[in-house]
Amino acid sequence: MKRKIALLCGGYSGEAEVSVNSASFVEKNIDRNRFDVYLIHVFPEGWYYEDEQGERYYIDKNDFSLVLPGGKVRFDLAFIMIHGAPGENGQLQGYFEMLNIPFTSCDSLTSGLTMNKAYTKAVLYDIEDMYMAQSVQLFEWDIEGAAEKVLEKMRLPVFVKPNAGGSSIGMSKVSSAAALKDAIDLAFNTANTGRQVLVEEFVTGREFSVGVYRFQNDVEVLPATEVITGRDFFDYEAKYIPGLTQEITPARINEVQVARMETIVKEIYKRLNCKGLVRIDFFLEDDTDRFYFIEINTIPGQTQTSFIPQQIRAIGKTESEFYGEWIEASLI
Repeated sequence: MKRKIALLCGGYSGEAEVSVNSASFVEKNIDRNRFDVYLIHVFPEGWYYEDEQGERYYIDKNDFSLVLPGGKVRFDLAFIMIHGAPGENGQLQGYFEMLNIPFTSCDSLTSGLTMNKAYTKAVLYDIEDMYMAQSVQLFEWDIEGAAEKVLEKMRLPVFVKPNAGGSSIGMSKVSSAAALKDAIDLAFNTANTGRQVLVEEFVTGREFSVGVYRFQNDVEVLPATEVITGRDFFDYEAKYIPGLTQEITPARINEVQVARMETIVKEIYKRLNCKGLVRIDFFLEDDTDRFYFIEINTIPGQTQTSFIPQQIRAIGKTESEFYGEWIEASLI
């Protein structure tokens, strides 16, 4: 009998549209000879499955089941493809843990921790050969005088970002003191990101992104992708508008750099007690060749042009093969 997979998309943040696109790609690439897939939309107004005729059937949240004309569907696995809240911040993971339903992502504790960029940096700060940009974390009570506080501790330019956001939504690169307050206000007011802000000093270097996963006993690292954009930084438009960014997979880094990168990202994965597939972003500083950690993404994008599918293809696998391995490993 084929396993029943609930593929979750949508969410409560500005990343909902990206999530729907990711889930659509995953849905097309899951082997239907092995798995029955139900696309579940998760939105503030309700969680539902929509059939081919456009009829909506709402999830019973008491046990995460679905009543269809042919009977009640209980799921063997939740394939979480929701970027941002509630799919990436631990909320759905905690729900599925209470229901004892397996899922594809990190557990609730790791998901909640890694959604908070500043707390993640605090856990990872002493990993050998890894560096972090100077940063300041701002809370709601810091709003008054926040710009002055940052300028006292840091030099421009800086990146200002929601501390629990994704897809570079609400993020700004600030090169002048006059622009700092507006950037902080934008980050604080980005919806469903926790009203915390992280300000980081700018690192001059090449930007990379790499998938890391554990489906069996060993942690594995996919070939890294180098990100080259003519914009000020890798912002929302650069990520999702074709032609604004050049992405090179495998990245143009030498064997020594690859070995150092793999050692560091494996330690990050283990230190954070990750599960399934994650993506880690980093800089290699121009003058020093130092590895600077940017952030970890526990629900990486899965569209045709996203980094992870590029990296899967670079190791000679199809997305269908990879997703099948991911599902099987999550069911154990």
